[in-house]
Amino acid sequence: MSSREGKQKAGGLAGRRVLVTGATGRIGSVTTRHLNDLGALVTTLSIVEDPALKADRVVIGDTRSEDDVATALEDVELVVHLAALAHRDAGTPYDVYTGNVISTFNVLAQAGARGIKRAVVASSINAYGVPMNPQEPLPAYFPLDENIPSDVADWYSLSKQNDENTARMAWRQWGIDVVSFRFPHVNSADVLLRQAERMRENPAPGVREGWSYLDTRDAAYAIELGLTATLSGAHKFFVAAPTTNAPYETEALLDAFAPGVPRLRRFPGRTVPIDLTAVRTVLGFQARYELELTTDRLET
Repeated sequence: MSSREGKQKAGGLAGRRVLVTGATGRIGSVTTRHLNDLGALVTTLSIVEDPALKADRVVIGDTRSEDDVATALEDVELVVHLAALAHRDAGTPYDVYTGNVISTFNVLAQAGARGIKRAVVASSINAYGVPMNPQEPLPAYFPLDENIPSDVADWYSLSKQNDENTARMAWRQWGIDVVSFRFPHVNSADVLLRQAERMRENPAPGVREGWSYLDTRDAAYAIELGLTATLSGAHKFFVAAPTTNAPYETEALLDAFAPGVPRLRRFPGRTVPIDLTAVRTVLGFQARYELELTTDRLET
């Protein structure tokens, strides 16, 4: 057995070349540092240059470009695709939708055709459509899970839903295993605390996302597990901290802001109303960083 085969069998990342697209972004920069710390040989592909970015190989280019992606994929064993316009208002509807779906198709198609065996893709909680839907529907039920009915009415959510479809196509066509994470709002601890203060003042806007959040360090940890877990196929996972970003009991929040929505189980304390069973059992993920908030009485 070669040393490379031994590393692959063990599932470690030390000495393995990993491409990170969107490496200068919020999740990408933390993920790049995390993979470096694990001993991976990181190639980054970003549309802008960041002197603070530390990587074994830095490529400046566009994930929509076949040539740029081909250059970035040289000698790569694993792919982390994070490049995207990450909000419906990050550009025109045309730019947001086409940029996201073309980038994901381009990266996964080239990776699959090269025989790369694993990719992790940043999907979004918005892939089920409800959080950004301008009609402001409520979820079909709580907790949110990977099978919840979708209700898409914006181009960003549609792009994330189709990114997940692309992942399944790439697996069926080329046999590349793909892990897609339905990330909630992901940010640094200080920004998440400021968001929690806004939720203290007005928790209503958080109902369609189940008041969910994730620390960027936990996003990087989830990506590590997505790269190393023993699995096959195209998988999508909700991933979040186990508690909410609102300083109120979850049952009280649901009583106030989603009284008619079925609840498939109880939510003690500040339990996030998202089913994290799949990401816990398949990948072994458990968030390491949670907001420490006092639990107040909700006044409505």
